[in-house]
Parts: sequence; C-alpha cells; structure tokens
Amino acid sequence: MTDWPILSTVIFLPMVGVLLLLFMRDDTAHGRQNVMIISLVTTVLTFLVSLFVWAGFDGNNPDFQLVEQYYWLGRGITYHVGVDGISMLFVVLAAFLMPFGVLTSWNAITMRVKEYMIAFLVLETLIVGVFASLDLVLFYVFFEASLIPMFLIIGVWGGPRRIYASLKFFLYTLLGSIFMLVGILVMYSEAGTTSIPELLKHSFSPEMQTWLWLAFFVSFAVKVPMWPFHTWLPDAHVEAPTAGSVDLAALLLKFGGYGFLRFSLPMFPLASERFAPLILVLSVIAIIYASLVALMQSDIKKMIAYSSVAHMGYVTMGIYAVNQQGIHGAIFQMLSHGVISGALFLCVGIVYERTHTREISQYGGLVNNMPRYATAFMIFTMANVGLPGTSAFVGEFLATIGIFQVSIWTGVFATTGVVLSAAYMLWLYRRMIFGPADKPKMMALTDITMREHFIVWPLIAVTIFFGIYPSPVFDVSTASVDQLINNFQAAVHAAASANPAAK
Repeated sequence: MTDWPILSTVIFLPMVGVLLLLFMRDDTAHGRQNVMIISLVTTVLTFLVSLFVWAGFDGNNPDFQLVEQYYWLGRGITYHVGVDGISMLFVVLAAFLMPFGVLTSWNAITMRVKEYMIAFLVLETLIVGVFASLDLVLFYVFFEASLIPMFLIIGVWGGPRRIYASLKFFLYTLLGSIFMLVGILVMYSEAGTTSIPELLKHSFSPEMQTWLWLAFFVSFAVKVPMWPFHTWLPDAHVEAPTAGSVDLAALLLKFGGYGFLRFSLPMFPLASERFAPLILVLSVIAIIYASLVALMQSDIKKMIAYSSVAHMGYVTMGIYAVNQQGIHGAIFQMLSHGVISGALFLCVGIVYERTHTREISQYGGLVNNMPRYATAFMIFTMANVGLPGTSAFVGEFLATIGIFQVSIWTGVFATTGVVLSAAYMLWLYRRMIFGPADKPKMMALTDITMREHFIVWPLIAVTIFFGIYPSPVFDVSTASVDQLINNFQAAVHAAASANPAAK
C-alpha cells in the first residue's frame, strides 16, 4: 500500500471536475466558457499527477507497483489497482491526450456543453481505470462502463447517422464482452479469486485455457479491432465529434492490445501458442485489406479509421510473435498510434470547423492560406507512414523484426502495409494541401489559431522526441516484458516436457 493513493487520484480526479460541472450553468456563452475552463484544468491536473506515477515507478522491478487494495464486494473481489511497466505507460498516455480533446471541443461543441464535458471526464476515469485494474471484476466494470459515455458522445453530439453508428459500436462491443464475462465467471469458479496477480500464478488446464482464450479473444478482437470484427469502427469515427474520434482511436482501441498482453498471453500461454498462427493470419489480412480499402475512401475520417485498423494489425502481430522485439514493438506502436492517430483526427477537426465537410474532393490548396497547418499535417502524415525519426517507425520496425523471427512469409506480407500506407496518406496530403485553392470554401480559410497551436505542437514534439529517443519507454517496460516472455516460454516448455507426444 502506498501512503498517497496516487493511482486512485489519477483515476478519480476527473470525477472532481464532474462534481464541479454539475453546479455550473451553460445557457450563456460565459457559462459555456467556464465549463470548458473547468474541464481543461481538470484534465491538465490529471496529467500532471500521472507524471508522478511515472516518476515513482521503478523500471527495474517487473512486479506491480503503486498498489492499492480495499474491501469492495466481498468473496475475494476487491478494489485493487496498480501498474507494471506495461500498464503505467497507458495510464500516462490517457491522461496526456485528454486535454487536447477539451481544447478541440472548445468551439466545436455548442449544444449541451456541460453534459458533453461530464461524459468526457467520466470517460477519462473509466479509461484510466481499465489500465490500472488488478481485479478481474473491477477491470470488467471499467471496461464495460466506458461504452456508456462513448455511446452518448457519438449518439448525442455526432453526425447525421449518429444513432446508427452509436448503436453499432455499442452492440458490437457489448456482444464481445459477454463472452469475456462468462470467462471471468469460469476463472473465479476454478481459482476462487478475481485478483489478477493471483490468477497470473494459477495454472489452468490446457482444455480450459482454450475456451478461456476464445472467450477473451472475441472481446479483445472487437476492441482492437481485428479483421473481420472491424466494421463498427469506420462508422463510429465518421459520426463521432472530433474529441470522440481522438478518444476512440487513441485510447479505446488500446483496450484490445492491452488485454492480450495482460490476460491472453500470461494466463493462457498454451492456448496462445496454439492460436498464434490464426492471429498472425488475421493481422496480415487486416494490414493489407484495410490499407486497400483506405485507398478507396472519399471521407478523410473514414480513411484514417481504416488506417487505424491496418496499424493495429502490427500490434497484434507483434504481440503474438512473443519475443522481445515483437512485444516491445507492439507496446510502442500502441503508444505511438495513440498520439499520431489522435493528432490526425485533431487536424481533421481543425479544417472541419472551418469548412463543415470531410469530403477529400472538396479540399485543395490549403498550403496557400494555411501554411502552418500544412506543416503540422505533413509531419503527422509522415509519422503515420512510419518515416524514420518519428515514433511510428520505432514501433512498426520492432514489430516487423519480431515477426520475421517467427515467420518470414508473414513478415514479407506485413511489410506491404508500409508501401500501401504511404500510398493512401501521400495521396490524401496531395489532394488536400497542394494544387490551386480554387474551391470557394478554400479561398476564405485562415491558418491555425493560438488555441490550435496548443493542440498540434505538443503532439508534434512527442512524435519526434520518441522517434529519436525511445529509451524512456523501453526503460520502464523492459523488465515487465522480459518477465512476460520468460513466464510464457516456461509454461510452454513445461507442457511440452510433460507431454512429449504433443511436440
């Protein structure tokens, strides 16, 4: 137990902002501005506190740290939170990105501003809670509850087809999570505990691992989303407001990859080894298929959404390579994708506020009136392609090296995604930024404002900094990754030794 419950502070500090907002009025311009100021201050403070989590973390210790445990539901179900070298990074990522969502909503949201920001802050609490949970039931509560504010954000403040998109998002994720709930109940009935540290030490039978792995796989595959569970994502992105798209792409999609690392690999190692070829095939299909579909899109958001499906394919591929380079690459790719995809959606939001269209054909010649925007968008475009010197290169390069050690042909097919991503992103950039600004809406555009400077330049700094100097991430994650791989390999070798005929 820690003297200062720092993790609980990070988790529930946004709820303090929610309490303040409940007493605010937003029926005037001054009231709406006050709502935004309180929301921004709350998210910034949450991020600053999350830095103490990083500062107090010992990267040489692979075990869970900053642990808090309190009586909750009885029968072994407790409020139990803590972080290791993997989850800590996602806690900081979530806290880092939330202030940008507030800033981009400043002028974009004009209806029910107080309710919108309450949903936004509640979502932050639930996202951080997912990454910090050390109890299966607590994890499931945070995991499922995150559907509610995102459902409202899309369904109330989204585009013309927001009801369809929000219902599709909700039903897909809820259906997948039902299987995980069944798996949790089975694990509790056998192990007698829902404590994640205790379950990591429990050995389930090979047959039980197979069924549990499948139950958890459905839930996590929908969240990633893996092909063919991905169809809800483009609709959700297109209809969501900008901040909703940022949270969805940068944070909620990471639930799936994090779930594979926290549950599937360490708790069901024999089943993970058995189904690894399936994951690799689905990952390659996602990379190639989503990239080809992205090439055919006319909507900017939908193109970036399919790009997310392709890039998350590298994540699942790296995780199931189950070697140091692959898992390090997957973790780094998730963090990098969180920043870069979030930045791309923020860039789309900037021009959408001015033009109220996302059709690529309606753009052209932005460099003439928006040179600073063109520069920022170029950097994020190059980062999304995986240009050396940006954070995406580090993640994709390591994940690809990891998979080449396992399957050369899988690596060969996966590398085609690099070429395809360059094709659709450079085509998008050329259509939007270059050429004559001969369309009526383009001729009157103004460059990014001071508020928008605060949105794009910190994200550029992070993208380039970690592309050049990724060591801070590896310093805190290496011990936990090594322990994960060693335990996985030990379980597989022990099973092979106990059953030589299965070799």
